[in-house]
Amino acid sequence: MSAYTKKDVPGPGMEDASPVVHRIRITLTSRNVKNLEKVCADLKKGALDKKLPCKGPVRLPTKKLRITTRKAPSGEGTNTWDRFEMRIHKRLIDLHAPSEVVKQITSISIEPGVEVDLTVNDR
Repeated sequence: MSAYTKKDVPGPGMEDASPVVHRIRITLTSRNVKNLEKVCADLKKGALDKKLPCKGPVRLPTKKLRITTRKAPSGEGTNTWDRFEMRIHKRLIDLHAPSEVVKQITSISIEPGVEVDLTVNDR
């Protein structure tokens, strides 16, 4: 008669108690490598303490922002140049965990100058 089959839908009060596991990617960027590595180590240690599958920190290539400018404001005199450079370091950490556990892990104190970007994907 009907081509559809009845789905197993839990009744009221019979919801699934297991938390939803998300794929979480934490992106850390900073100009200071020491602070960045400290935050990465703290996040990794927190994940391993909770026995979560954790990959990283993956070190991405360093961006070098360069500006070359003349020293003399008028343009006269010897052609002397200043070369300025700012390096931006980036790390990735991947976790497979429920969102409540990630809130506990990321509640660490983050060093000054380190930016944290958290991306959550469902499976």
